[in-house]
Amino acid sequence: MQAKQVLKGMTPYTPGKQIEDVKKEFGLTKIVKLASNENPYGYSGKVKEAIPTMIDHLEIYPDGYAAQLRDKLATTLGVDEKQLVFGCGSDEIIDFICRSYLEKGTNTVMATPTFPQYKHNALIQGADIVEVPLLESGYHDLEAMLEKVNKQTRVVWLCSPNNPTGSLISCEQLVHFLDTCPSDVLVVLDEAYYEYIEREKDPDSISLVSTYNNLVVLRTFSKAYGLANLRVGYGVASEEVATYLNITRGPFNTTSISQLSASIALDDEAFIQHSYEENVKNKQTFMDECKALGLDYYDSEGNFLFVKLPTSGDALFEYLMTKGFIVRSGEALGHPNGVRITIGSAEQMKELAAHMKEFLAAN
Repeated sequence: MQAKQVLKGMTPYTPGKQIEDVKKEFGLTKIVKLASNENPYGYSGKVKEAIPTMIDHLEIYPDGYAAQLRDKLATTLGVDEKQLVFGCGSDEIIDFICRSYLEKGTNTVMATPTFPQYKHNALIQGADIVEVPLLESGYHDLEAMLEKVNKQTRVVWLCSPNNPTGSLISCEQLVHFLDTCPSDVLVVLDEAYYEYIEREKDPDSISLVSTYNNLVVLRTFSKAYGLANLRVGYGVASEEVATYLNITRGPFNTTSISQLSASIALDDEAFIQHSYEENVKNKQTFMDECKALGLDYYDSEGNFLFVKLPTSGDALFEYLMTKGFIVRSGEALGHPNGVRITIGSAEQMKELAAHMKEFLAAN
């Protein structure tokens, strides 16, 4: 059997260390996972209460149109329901975009390092990859990216806040980019961490979709909403683009349980506000701890901080695992000398900082 040639040079996605694996390897009973940018406060209690009522009729296919969630989300965002596309996480919508717009002879422009699934899915479709290094500050080099756009370019990826650096593209920068980029090039703004952006810095990107027909905004219920296990993401685009993506989408790609849970989670604004406030507070305290340790980091508008190190990220990653903390080494993210750390509870971050101090003293 002959698979696509490009697959021979690729590897499957490698997730971060799992809790049970670390427990077994180091003989630990308590593990704090700060590697995958999950919500340390779980998910809405309203969803938890409703889950037992959702398990009837599992023999029946879910609503492929996700009508209830679609209607509620359209109202919440102030868009037409036909502008929405739902995915098994927003990363599935990335796959839809690549399958709908990319093929051999086309290219796609992205920053590096950034979320790796843009490149992964584009390669499978045979597109050429054009990567533009981030600025030293960790922000997108938007002007350099615009210079790389040519007649073969079909998609440009903007991750904001960027994973793994956390840097944000402001509304003014985004508008300038959209004004300058050719209107026949799809601009994908991945806002997986949108709910964590400081309120006064909100780029209000959804409002731009009505002006720029080539803009797609991606968001997810996996991060701030805490529904990572249920896999629900969505995209907002012009009706034309959304129609193409829905043609590419499989007919039953999100479950009834995930759709209803996301719909209920939308109503629990208090949970989102609590998660936001705790993240702002604990991130600032942790940044202060890093400064005290002589460590620099990138500006972050997400629920994580990328900390620069005088050693390899793997070294700190391995040390912290022995202490029961799982973080994400920069070695796996295209930035070897650092680690990406999810912002946990105040107690978790205080204990983590103490272990980092011990590590630095010994190295």
